[in-house]
Amino acid sequence: MLYPMARSLMFRMDPECSHDLALTGMNLAATLGLPGLLGAETVQHPVEVMGIRFPNPVGLAAGLDKNGVAVDGLAAMGFGFVEVGTVTPRPQAGNDRPRLFRLPEHTAIINRMGFNNDGVDQLLKNLSRSRYNGVLGINIGKNKDTPNEKATEDYLLCMRKVYDRASYITVNVSSPNTPGLRSLQHGSHLNELLDALKTEQARQARLHGRYVPVAVKIAPDMDADELKGVAAALKTYEMDAVIATNTTLSREGVESDPQSQEAGGLSGAPVRSLSTQTIRTLAQSLDGALPIIGVGGITEGLDAAEKIEAGASLVQIYSGFIYKGPQLVQDSVRAIQALER
Repeated sequence: MLYPMARSLMFRMDPECSHDLALTGMNLAATLGLPGLLGAETVQHPVEVMGIRFPNPVGLAAGLDKNGVAVDGLAAMGFGFVEVGTVTPRPQAGNDRPRLFRLPEHTAIINRMGFNNDGVDQLLKNLSRSRYNGVLGINIGKNKDTPNEKATEDYLLCMRKVYDRASYITVNVSSPNTPGLRSLQHGSHLNELLDALKTEQARQARLHGRYVPVAVKIAPDMDADELKGVAAALKTYEMDAVIATNTTLSREGVESDPQSQEAGGLSGAPVRSLSTQTIRTLAQSLDGALPIIGVGGITEGLDAAEKIEAGASLVQIYSGFIYKGPQLVQDSVRAIQALER
């Protein structure tokens, strides 16, 4: 298994450059039929969620492949599903570099990427070249220069464009790196957005003759009352799933790291407990009304099982995958299998 060696080499490089190189390498391995060199193996554990049959309940979270350029390679790493994006209506450069920071001692990452992507039209062109026919989530957002009062228009435009290609669509209202975005998680902003999304979803379902579920991705930095408010809105508008959680603004547990004061969202092991507690609170408030996809701090197989035990139906990994590679995907599926026996 070459992944530990590959990671050692990658971690000597600039994080963003090594990220791009890793995507190219995984895609090349898949093209050559050699994903096993990186330790990849798909463990079967089928589950049905949102009316979709997943080969296993462990997926790749959005953010790793924003433009859908490496779906074939990533899918070959053993994931039961892959989520690409976040994509916006128009291309945008994101925040200035450096904007991605590793905290290896804490198995963590801080990023302030800022929805850097080539735009929804380019994403669809890239996906048209992919051979992947598995479960594909497409994560959509708003452009940085779109004011919040017009944010709904951005989400609807992206939904219309990706609807025919997506297995499910994720609405990202929780990135900490787009100013004001997280306010869309609350009150009238959230109600207006969810109402418009459900109306458009019904319209697209009629046009395409296919119902594509819509999930909402939320932040881990809400208190119990705020989470109950979100849960109530999700139930009212009959959303199909909630993804909990995005990165955190907290620096608890990494205060000693010299990079801990970098602005951006923290992911990886330090967010595990915060994310899992968010799932537990949501599960109580939702009471089975819609499924939860758990993400945040999964760096060991048992972390994935913990998310399922807390109330999640599926899990996603990102930072843990960067640190541990495809072995983490296998370990997570097997830990969930063991939990459910």
